[in-house]
Amino acid sequence: MTASSQSVEPFDLVIFGGTGDLAVRKLLPALFHRFLDGQIPASSRIVGIAREALDDAGYRAQLREALIGICDARQLDVFLQQVFYRPLDARKDEGWDDFAAFIGGQPEHIRVFYLSTSPELFVDICNRLGQYKLNQGASRVVLEKPIGRDLASANQINDAVGKVFDESQTFRIDHYLGKETVQNLLVLRFGNALFEPLWNAGHIDHVQITVAETLGVGHRGAYYDRAGALRDMVQNHMLQLLCMVAMEPPSSLAPDAVRDEKLKVLHSLKPIDDNNAAQLTVRGQYRAGVAEGASVPGYPEELGNNKSNTETFVALKAEIANWRWAGVPFYLRTGKRLPSRVSEIVVTFKPVPHSIFNADAGTLSQNRLVLRLQPDEGVKLWLTIKHPGPGGLRLRHVPLDMSFAEAFGVSQPDAYERLLLDVVRGNPTLFMRRDEVEAAWHWAGPILAAWADSGEAPRPYTSGSWGPSAAVALIERDGRTWNEDSE
Repeated sequence: MTASSQSVEPFDLVIFGGTGDLAVRKLLPALFHRFLDGQIPASSRIVGIAREALDDAGYRAQLREALIGICDARQLDVFLQQVFYRPLDARKDEGWDDFAAFIGGQPEHIRVFYLSTSPELFVDICNRLGQYKLNQGASRVVLEKPIGRDLASANQINDAVGKVFDESQTFRIDHYLGKETVQNLLVLRFGNALFEPLWNAGHIDHVQITVAETLGVGHRGAYYDRAGALRDMVQNHMLQLLCMVAMEPPSSLAPDAVRDEKLKVLHSLKPIDDNNAAQLTVRGQYRAGVAEGASVPGYPEELGNNKSNTETFVALKAEIANWRWAGVPFYLRTGKRLPSRVSEIVVTFKPVPHSIFNADAGTLSQNRLVLRLQPDEGVKLWLTIKHPGPGGLRLRHVPLDMSFAEAFGVSQPDAYERLLLDVVRGNPTLFMRRDEVEAAWHWAGPILAAWADSGEAPRPYTSGSWGPSAAVALIERDGRTWNEDSE
């Protein structure tokens, strides 16, 4: 067994919202893959919690139907013997006595309570766990994003949860931080002499971070219409990616060493508010169009609400006011019903100060480091070289391309596979600390307030396009363009 597949101590992992989309589509498959790799001890238990009136057999049958396509049936059946179900309502008394007796029956186990529910239930669930003393010993709680709708509500949740679980027991998960490419960013920057000396305003022209989806809101419409793209993606995922790109070298990989440096970045972000939001941000909402070769309805039709002002697309220009990054713009964009599903970080270096080549040799393009988070994780470094052959010197812009799957001959684990077992191990490095959440809301809140004060509706964009034309203008008025290379 390799070091990467070492087992963990026996644990009980309880998923509140165990019949929901996240649990069935992400969490249970992640745990199953870790089971296949020998990382889940036979005595460990995975417990689904939801309001549906199911028993163990009924829950296992649902999961078997959902997971059978990714595995051998015999292996799946062995795994499912470690899966249990308890019907519970966080706001009702029924069933809690039995649940507490069941989950407390193996006190030597590490206990992980994963709250894959609406944030409105976080406090109720934690209060119940505290009431039954399930917060004691080696117990941990995992909070899914978004934590609150703004700084005030985030503080209310964190205050209430903090009365039951202390900060060392609280894991605020952002699955983007578990992606292989994000962690490789740390190694690329701090494990190679090539990049770090150039990783500053003297050599980097700008940074782009894109998280694009082809899907619409689907069955998440009720949640999404209360959240919108900025709360759903920018305030958490995208700011965390920005922090990983921009942070100073930590003294070590100790959890607080990394998180201290991320916090400094959040504190250094220049404010976007009523004074400049119109110039630095674009919000959009998709309309009917074509996505992945099929006609799709617009957001109002999909939601059944023609008056919604919720944004499904955000583009913005952020800046970091410190010595390393002064004057370097960070362009962020995210949206639904875009042409392709892609998440990537593009670091564009400044052009060479003087070209020695004749005009007929071709154009000198800027070097770019492209870190692809999905769908195929990998790294590309775009360089200018000479096109092979006689007959004059011709310049070509080509990538040094490394796909992780091709380079290492193995499929990359899903982010949740790593993060779930990090919780079991008690390693919080890739999770958000409370002060990070507060700093992110402190920056994002004024943007939401500025949009509300303006009274302007999101700009419409056709499904299958790259968002409103204003998003193109946002970057092109600076003499730059969005990266849309499909190679």
